Amino acid sequence: MLILPPTSRNERRQMKKVVQKTTDKNYARRIMGILWLCQGEPVSQVADKLCCAESSVWRWIKRFRELGWMGLLSLPAGRHTRWHLTPLWPFLSYLLEHSPQQFGYLGSRWSLAFFVFLIKRLLNITLSMSTLYRYFRQQGIVWRRAAPTVKLPDPEYEEKMARISEALSRASEKHPVVYEDEVDIHLNPENRGRAGILKGQQKRINTAGKK
Repeated sequence: MLILPPTSRNERRQMKKVVQKTTDKNYARRIMGILWLCQGEPVSQVADKLCCAESSVWRWIKRFRELGWMGLLSLPAGRHTRWHLTPLWPFLSYLLEHSPQQFGYLGSRWSLAFFVFLIKRLLNITLSMSTLYRYFRQQGIVWRRAAPTVKLPDPEYEEKMARISEALSRASEKHPVVYEDEVDIHLNPENRGRAGILKGQQKRINTAGKK
């Protein structure tokens, strides 16, 4: 009983060229196995030559019957993508451009858990944080802590620096210049976690203090 459909000489020649040129060694092994089978070698002997199980050779035969030698191409590694999140990108990017507080939430940063919660609540789509994290990485989103910054520059900065420079120019042993550090104590706002932002950017939070 024929286990393979008839193959022309030209087709076998093309298969040999693929074996010589392809960088996918597993693909080359499958084609070599089919070529040996076309020469009349039994499945067990082909499996011994390629150091594989006979069941593997039978799978190659099935794929060759259904799709031809192109059906022997290697399948993509890993699991198939379950969720195509590209349609969600405009919605997610819009959220990233604003803070949660602008939408009435108490949180000061976007976390993965917060995104998963919103997607479930607003779109009724259940995602895992790992799936969302991988998608964000593909879109160039990174997770960094916000940098503390002064809300407004001191309007009296130039005047104060001029006084300090004048005092330093007149300083002597009889008239030393001293300074006090941290006279006013203000606690910085909480910055406990990392927020999702576009790569190359960094979120800033205003620190407390007198203007």
